[in-house]
This record gives sequence, C-alpha cells and structure tokens, in this order.
Amino acid sequence: MKTIVLKINPLGKIDVKIPAEILKDEGLVAFPTETVYGLGANAFDPKAVEKIFKVKGRAQDNPLIVHVSSFEKMKEIAEVPEKYESIIRKLTPGPITFVLKKKSEIPDVVTAGLDTVGVRIPAHPVANLLCKEVGFIAAPSANLSGKPSPTDSNAVIEDLFGKIECIIDSGKTPFGLESTIIDLSADIPIILRPGPITVEELENIFGKVEIPEFIRTAKQVENPKAPGMKYRHYAPEKPLYMFFEKDRDKILEILEKENGVVIAPKEHTRFYPKNRFIVIGTLEKPFSIAQNLFKTLRDFDKSNFDIGFIEAFQESGILFSVMNRLKKAAKLWR
Repeated sequence: MKTIVLKINPLGKIDVKIPAEILKDEGLVAFPTETVYGLGANAFDPKAVEKIFKVKGRAQDNPLIVHVSSFEKMKEIAEVPEKYESIIRKLTPGPITFVLKKKSEIPDVVTAGLDTVGVRIPAHPVANLLCKEVGFIAAPSANLSGKPSPTDSNAVIEDLFGKIECIIDSGKTPFGLESTIIDLSADIPIILRPGPITVEELENIFGKVEIPEFIRTAKQVENPKAPGMKYRHYAPEKPLYMFFEKDRDKILEILEKENGVVIAPKEHTRFYPKNRFIVIGTLEKPFSIAQNLFKTLRDFDKSNFDIGFIEAFQESGILFSVMNRLKKAAKLWR
C-alpha cells in the first residue's frame, strides 16, 4: 500500500482536507494528538474500524476511544450525566478520556460490544480540526500492538508505513503519555488509566474517585472497559527490567557482563558508567520523563545494548502514570 506522509505545522495554516477525505472513504490516517499519535478511522464505518485491529494486530475485545471536536459532539454518541457536564467542559479539550454510557448509533466493533464508550476531545489543533471535518474518529495509538506508543511521526513510520493510507507529521507530541481515562458511567468516578491529568488532580476535581487495584499493580483485566487494561503494552523488543534503588550495586555488577544499560533521570548519572547510561529526563521536571518515556524505550531497542534496566520512580503525580506504563513494559528485577 502507498502511504502518504503529510507535514502539517500545528502552529501554521492547517489543511486536513486530504486526510479527512481518506477517513471518509474507509481509509486509515495516523494523526498527532497532544498525548501520542493516534491511528484513526471513521467511527461510524465498521469496515474501516476493523482495519485498525488488523493493521495493529490488536485484539477485538480491546475497545477504542472515539475522538470528537466538541462537547456537543460527545453528547451525540454518549449519555453525559448532568452532574458531570461542567467538569467535562472544564477539562476539555485536553488529554482525558471519559467512559460514558453509549448511544446505540456507535458500532459494537468500536466498543468491543460494551454498553459504554470512551470519548475524548483532543486539544491538538490538527486532531481537533480533523475531528471537525470527519465528525467521529475511532483511534488507538498509532503503533503495532504491544510496542511503545509513538510520540513522533518517525515512530509511526517505523511501525505503519506501507500499511495505512496516510501519516500526518506534526512533530513531537507535547505530553508523551496516552490520555487519562476516567469512567463516569458508575456512581463513583473510576480511574481506568492514569495519564497527563494526574490522580491527585482528579481527586481535587471530583472529590471522591476510585483507584482500582489493577491501576497500582498494572495487572491485566479480563473484561476491559478501556484501552490498556488487558494486554501487555509499551514493551521494547529487547529485555527490560525495572529495579529499585536498593538493587543499584547488583545492577552495576552485571552491566558489563550482560552488555546492559541503565535508563534513569539525569540526577542519577553519578551512580553509573557514562557509557552505559541513558537519560530519560529530569526529576526537577517530572513531565520530561513522561514526554521521553516511549521514545527512550524505542531508542533502547535501536541501541547496541542487549539488556536494559530502568529505575523505578516514586509513584506520585505524573510519575504515578509513568510507573503504570513501566509495570506493563518491564519485568521486575529480582
């Protein structure tokens, strides 16, 4: 398949006519959002949506998120509880997905047959304009299933060039982690995936929220209501192990022997050989760690090292979201 790569400057004049027409004609388009790049299809075209699962190698029971351009569009496909309307308006557009009771018009292939649908309003100008042109775009991350999510067009090209009709290149994504997902279909809001809008912020906004045990442990859920709950995600192809500060001496002993590398914040460079260290960001600016996480894992795969070791982070703020991803991407060092 011939893949068109379109460069669109999000700060310049944005023209999405070509990708919009592709989406309206059963095609797939990879597009930037403020979180990661998404792989989109017309949400009301079941045949197009099925292509997403085939191209990614994604299981059919893993529901997709529907991207829309406005709160009004959200209400066309989902039942929005009146008590949450002002909160949703406050948080959108932005890096958050709301799981709501779906309306019957949404095809079952989008929601994996569930009676709920995940909906979000992207803040990225390219994504939002594309949604305005198309209406409703079903989109998971634009990578092969299981691999680290793409935060720039190069990662999308690595995984999907020649497999889809169009890739929009708008540079790096600002947040680098997939959207926060919160379920508003029950009595108490339930966090299904931590993300750029942190657990602490959600607790301040909603008052009481439920944080299921699988969020803290990153264990698989048999019947997922949202992406990322059941299957292994984000993992590089090379072996990657997560370790804690108490294990530093043991890791140092095996770096040379195993041709290993340590991935950690720049504040920890003094603990490891410079030639066996990859900086993931800085603890002074924890969002930099989130922004760099997936690209760092992809860069590690391309490196000359055979095995990777990544230091665990304190689980608070955005680093709680980072640790949620790492627990799925890495095995625990013992």
